[in-house]
Amino acid sequence: MTPSSPRAVTVRVPAKVNVQLAVGAARADGFHDLANVFLAVGLYDEVTAAPADTLTITCEGPDAGQVPLDRTNLAARAAELLAARHGVEPRVHLHIAKDIPVAGGMAGGSADGAGALLACDALWGTGASREELLDICAELGSDVPFSLVGGAALGTGRGERLTPLETGGTFHWVFAVADGGLSTPAVYREFDRLTEGTDVPAPEASPALLDALRTGEAAALAKALSNDLQPAALSLFPSLAATLEAGTKAGALAALVSGSGPTTAFLAADGASAAVLADALLASGTCRTARVAESPAPGATVIRP
Repeated sequence: MTPSSPRAVTVRVPAKVNVQLAVGAARADGFHDLANVFLAVGLYDEVTAAPADTLTITCEGPDAGQVPLDRTNLAARAAELLAARHGVEPRVHLHIAKDIPVAGGMAGGSADGAGALLACDALWGTGASREELLDICAELGSDVPFSLVGGAALGTGRGERLTPLETGGTFHWVFAVADGGLSTPAVYREFDRLTEGTDVPAPEASPALLDALRTGEAAALAKALSNDLQPAALSLFPSLAATLEAGTKAGALAALVSGSGPTTAFLAADGASAAVLADALLASGTCRTARVAESPAPGATVIRP
């Protein structure tokens, strides 16, 4: 850190919803080829990087007790990777103000990795290019590059290769947070079990879904939403079916498991409908909380200093 460097940097980074998650058969390396259409949504974590004697992590907010505070946290790994590339010691305190559901299929951990990477880059003045930051993100995990970029994008490969997508309007969502979590690797293992012996098609982005995003038509998007991991998530977490049914009965245009779950996502016609839907989901007793958010949202952004 140079004398002119900031004393602390805070980055805001969004959650995501997968409006399409097409999953191919398991590859030799254990990953799956994907056609993963991401939308960033307006639920955010904030990651603050400040100088310290050693790398430390603290966390506050809902479910903060479930967040690892050791080197397994993607925020810590992001700091270490950036520091190693630029020959500096990762002496930094990373504080995560968490508002994205933990283990909920909304890429909260990935968001923290992207947020820490951008915050440390600004704090240390490493001057990493966008391409270098994205390369580090891909090394951290499949969802991390999108957390940096935000907006809307198609992820291919294992999801890390991004193509930006055009969106023509604002989409209104309600996210029902389950009481409990799901492990993404466990959901993929269940997907492999459920599809064993079947011909799993190569994943492709839906033209109808891409058109709906481009035109901003919620009704058209509702008809095109899909998640190939949903059967696996429901197999491991059967009570999610009741949440999906409650949201559908309450007027959602569409309902699906968000990513690997167990958060469930409901598309609403407008903001007022989303508020009514969130109240109905809470009253149904099938979820722990319901959050209203809009998309698309910007990617990781320095907000302080």
